[in-house]
Amino acid sequence: MVNLDRDHRENEKDDIQLMRFGSYEASRNDELARTRKKLKRMRVILVVLLAAGLLAGWGIGSIFPVPGTEWLRRGARNIQSMNSSQKIQAAFDIMENDWFFGKDIEDLDTRLSDQALRGIFANEEDLHSEYMSAEEVAEFRQSIDRNFVGIGVEFISSNGINMVTKVFRDAPADKAGVQPGDVIEAVDGVSTEGMTSADIKERVQGEKGTDVTISFRRQGEPVEITITRDEISATAHGFILDENTGYLQLYQFGTSTAQEIDRYLSEFKAADIHKLVIDLRDNGGGYLDALAQVASRFLPGGTLCMKQVYPDGSEEDVYAASGFMQSYDGIVILINENTASASEVFTLAMKEQRDDVTVVGTKSYGKGTVQITRMFDDGSAIKYTTSKWVSPQGVWVNLNGIEPDETVEVPEGVSRVYVGMEEDESYQTDQVSEAVKDVQIAMDYLGYSVDRKDGYFSSSTSDALKKFAADNGLDYNGKLTKELHEAIVSALIMNWSTTHDHDTQLAKAREILNG
Repeated sequence: MVNLDRDHRENEKDDIQLMRFGSYEASRNDELARTRKKLKRMRVILVVLLAAGLLAGWGIGSIFPVPGTEWLRRGARNIQSMNSSQKIQAAFDIMENDWFFGKDIEDLDTRLSDQALRGIFANEEDLHSEYMSAEEVAEFRQSIDRNFVGIGVEFISSNGINMVTKVFRDAPADKAGVQPGDVIEAVDGVSTEGMTSADIKERVQGEKGTDVTISFRRQGEPVEITITRDEISATAHGFILDENTGYLQLYQFGTSTAQEIDRYLSEFKAADIHKLVIDLRDNGGGYLDALAQVASRFLPGGTLCMKQVYPDGSEEDVYAASGFMQSYDGIVILINENTASASEVFTLAMKEQRDDVTVVGTKSYGKGTVQITRMFDDGSAIKYTTSKWVSPQGVWVNLNGIEPDETVEVPEGVSRVYVGMEEDESYQTDQVSEAVKDVQIAMDYLGYSVDRKDGYFSSSTSDALKKFAADNGLDYNGKLTKELHEAIVSALIMNWSTTHDHDTQLAKAREILNG
């Protein structure tokens, strides 16, 4: 037992020593923890001081720019997170303050705003909503109203010949006696030889009330006419096709289109014309109020032309204006793949609301939406889609177009996209090229005999080229050159623009009306 008692006391002593050792370890751990906390606080303080220094440098540098402190401002900006609810403003700030190339761009703010707005309206669902700068708004309006200061003619430049193809009714040129077929040879004494059509247009147009003197050649004889420039709206053109039929071409539905067509319709009425061709080929549309006015010339006032359908399902009807209708015994409307928007509205309204209308040509574009334009005070604008339109009978043409009653294609030579040639490019017998195919198709259109139109330069192709060159005073050495290629394509364009010899769609219209 004693031994047991002694052993017990010795063990107790050991326990005390262990307890003292444990107390020492705990004390050392506490000290280490306190040290770690101090280091952590020091790191936090250092980060705060650095951030404060950066911000202070940015603030001081912003108020009192000091050389060498810009890096502080950049550093401060770079460590700041950005508010996701203000992404657009953040993007503007970055581009205006940190973008490397911004320094080289004049009026950067306007450019960024324009780009941002264009991006907002760029989407797959709607190709017709857009932001337009002030310059683009002016161009857009001019494209619809086709208004300018000039003399009121349309001309074509082909192979060095600048021929007047249209003289718009009551325009200065019409009043001065200019005629279709007149060839422009000089403007204010300066020869037009070597000028582009843009050069001639720039010389002919000018300020309202000023004079321009143009030297023409008319059926081989020189004619000089002084014309006073005036404001021109040229959205329509017309003439008498034959003793029974009038022809009316609408380029756009602009603000003055109804008044312009009245000039031609009055001429038709005086000549007792009761059959009419309305040419809407390549007419891209225009204004709804202009559409209502034009429709009133052919539909009774108050006739439904279309319905606008808004996102909430509500509808708004558009009617023909009142009091202008003229009587016709038959009307043919010509359309093609570029007939769009208001011209499609007009076509369907005429087709559905009259019994004597036939549509001829190829399927129209298929634009079944309506846009309005809202202006900014700097002249720029937003054009955006507000509704869709449907015909009186509920037809929506969007992406589908209008199928004509009589599908008639134009000649291949007119619809083809010509490839052109380089200056040093040429082809001869037994070679194959798209340029050779160009002239084969064009010469076939012009009535020259060719045995093929696949681009293979055959002996028959060479014979046709030789004959064309002789007929037009050109040299031919057995090769197709750039000069000869351009002359042949230009001859086709001149023929199509100045005659109706190859207009298969117009020929079908006349057949329907007079057959």
